[in-house]
Amino acid sequence: MGKVLIAYYSRTGKTEKMAEYIAEGVRFSGNSAEIKKLAEIKNEQEMEGYDGYAFGCPTYHRDMTANMKTFLFLVEKAKLNGKVGGAFGSYTHSGDAPKYIFDTMEHVFKMEMTSLGSFNLLEHLVEDAEGMRACQDYGKALCDKLGS
Repeated sequence: MGKVLIAYYSRTGKTEKMAEYIAEGVRFSGNSAEIKKLAEIKNEQEMEGYDGYAFGCPTYHRDMTANMKTFLFLVEKAKLNGKVGGAFGSYTHSGDAPKYIFDTMEHVFKMEMTSLGSFNLLEHLVEDAEGMRACQDYGKALCDKLGS
């Protein structure tokens, strides 16, 4: 059984809901998931002990939020090379943030990213049945990469 950290920032609660649904998908796959807000992670040691990671934030002004950028500098110190990863977020207009996070995880941190790529979802779709299933499927895909 693998252990996945799902770390996120949410402005409106939609990205938080996505994190919860992704965690359900991880658990449906027989793995454990821990959900944390970015602000709860104070140092790189708190990133240890996980087999997979999913980081998420909403797109804000066509970019990831400032606290996600700061968080990614912290993550870089954790040396997650070769670990499984995924990126997600909600949006109303452009949906760029998850792709930027995904690219950083893949190319800077050298993580093994889920084959689904980055995952973004329009805010108004997050809490409907289709949005919930899409999030759960992303959690399952993360675990497929873990080999679980």
